[in-house]
Amino acid sequence: MPNIPNILSLLRIGLIPVLIVVFLLPYESAPTWATVIFIVAAFTDWLDGYLARKWDQTSPFGAFIDPVADKLIVAVALLLILYKTPSWYILLPVVVIIGREITVSALREWMAELGQRSAVKVSYVGKLKTAFQMLSIACLIYYSPVLDLPTFEIGVTLLYVAAALTISSMLSYLKAAWPMLTS
Repeated sequence: MPNIPNILSLLRIGLIPVLIVVFLLPYESAPTWATVIFIVAAFTDWLDGYLARKWDQTSPFGAFIDPVADKLIVAVALLLILYKTPSWYILLPVVVIIGREITVSALREWMAELGQRSAVKVSYVGKLKTAFQMLSIACLIYYSPVLDLPTFEIGVTLLYVAAALTISSMLSYLKAAWPMLTS
């Protein structure tokens, strides 16, 4: 039986060029379809982890490809949003979020080399950050108001909440790793 969680992670990577093309299409419906594509990708992020645990289908490849797929889709989506709205108030949280992802990924890799990967495992704040991040990105891709709600402005606010949680989770990971970093 194929490893469905790994297939879902690979699907998330495969959706990246589709997201880019649809996002950049000069059609009125493009933001709607780009949002749907991103939401499907975000859902597979949750689903692959759930299924891997439920079906006991965890694997070294899955442990590698899942976070890569997550970081790629988020980074690409944030860059697309920045492309559409090139302003400092979008740039700031985008830099914080992408910078944190690079930092924490490098920290986890280094800690794994020391046999201390469990010291920097995903925390509740990290999961909360992901939820706010995914919701904010969906709002920012969609851009237009929904039922008179200012979707873009809500997305910007949620992006700043995600950036704050990003900093908080990064600091907690660095604190956990500090004894190894300074030894």
